[in-house]
Amino acid sequence: MLRIFTYAMIAILLMPMGLVVATSFTQQSYIAFPPEGFTLKWYAEAWNKREYFESFWLSLSVASVTATLATLIGLPVAVALRQLRGWLRGVVDGLFMSPLILPTIIIGIAMLQYFNRLGIGTTYWGLVLGHVVITTPYVIRLVGASLAAIDPRIELAARNLGAPPLTAFIRTTGQLALPGLVAGALFAFITSFDNVTISVFLTTPKLVTLPVRIYNLLDQPIYPWLVAICSMVIGVTTALIIVIERTLGLVRVVGS
Repeated sequence: MLRIFTYAMIAILLMPMGLVVATSFTQQSYIAFPPEGFTLKWYAEAWNKREYFESFWLSLSVASVTATLATLIGLPVAVALRQLRGWLRGVVDGLFMSPLILPTIIIGIAMLQYFNRLGIGTTYWGLVLGHVVITTPYVIRLVGASLAAIDPRIELAARNLGAPPLTAFIRTTGQLALPGLVAGALFAFITSFDNVTISVFLTTPKLVTLPVRIYNLLDQPIYPWLVAICSMVIGVTTALIIVIERTLGLVRVVGS
């Protein structure tokens, strides 16, 4: 019974994406469900929308760099939080978790003003730094959850056997925390790629991410070629999940 309920919930969650993909093959020039006929012409037309693919590659680049930087920052912070005790731990944890508490629209406005003072406002690296701020807490939380389940005596045993501190950490704690690290990087990538509220303040007419470009069309009719672009994004995300499943396994990544 529980398994049936679980599969039903999964089907409900996946249904909107399935409807989007199904609608992208319609022969009609407007959005309607159920779709009529089958055609790939909207995908062909989507390929001619150069500005959307430029935005897609920009979003992919920003998300990749953001995930890398967030992971490089989040890992040592999570390790440090594991060692800290008392009020200092609360201060450091509250500092890095604050982006999850404040409304993102306030963070976006603050970043726009601050980055403009630094001279990097509405630039590529300003956009990346804005995404790093809001994604690093997820990496810290997921890596921290993995570290909490690891016995610290394993690393101490490696050091007692003669391994240098860094080598002992990498070969014991680092390997055991790898699923949480991958989950944090993946979550940072997805959060960055899908972000609108921060990106909309840090973009320019020549630097527009795909979610912002799609968001700007909310007051216009939704055309089938736009649905085709969304379907291709869903396909890329699905392919990424399949790769993770084949390499690490989703159970280890999500359940670390």
